[in-house]
Amino acid sequence: MIHIIEGADEAAHQPLLDSMFEARKRLFIDLLDWDLEVVDDRFEIDRFDDPYATYIVVTDDQGLHRASMRLLPTTRPHLLGSMFERLCAGGVPVGGDIFEITRLCLPASELASERKRLRNALIRAMVDHALSQGIRTFTGVVTARFREQILTMGWDAEALGQGIDMGGGRLGAFSIRIDEATPARLEANGIYVLGEDAAG
Repeated sequence: MIHIIEGADEAAHQPLLDSMFEARKRLFIDLLDWDLEVVDDRFEIDRFDDPYATYIVVTDDQGLHRASMRLLPTTRPHLLGSMFERLCAGGVPVGGDIFEITRLCLPASELASERKRLRNALIRAMVDHALSQGIRTFTGVVTARFREQILTMGWDAEALGQGIDMGGGRLGAFSIRIDEATPARLEANGIYVLGEDAAG
């Protein structure tokens, strides 16, 4: 099942969000060794996990986290605008209809095929959410290698600048324009698929 959770509504979804923050710690800190803050020795939570964040979460039959991503409004502090501005050659895109994609969290214990299905479920939910909420553009910062995958998924995407080595690896920023043609463009590449099927 897929849930769209606004940060302001997190109290009603706290058990699910707790399992998401735990999964983020396992992936980003325990496995990938990112230098991030740990809360209560259990959760990866940063300053952007505030009432303005939106979470897209795929759950299992018990209602616990399987995969997730976070969307941040660019009119408020966000990663690209606060920490990675130099990745954007023409300036960081900001606007009421522009949101940043962050914290894509997929289970490392699953086979690559299952992680891909979960990723596709998140992408479909993200695109549907954008179309229903008037979001016209997504931005983000990822490894330069992952950015190449994002740019070739079929949607209207572009690099916002050259990749730059920033200590932990080579990073790059991107933007994705969302419109009514986006689902069909992704579907042609096998990415925009039914949520239940994608979530397994």
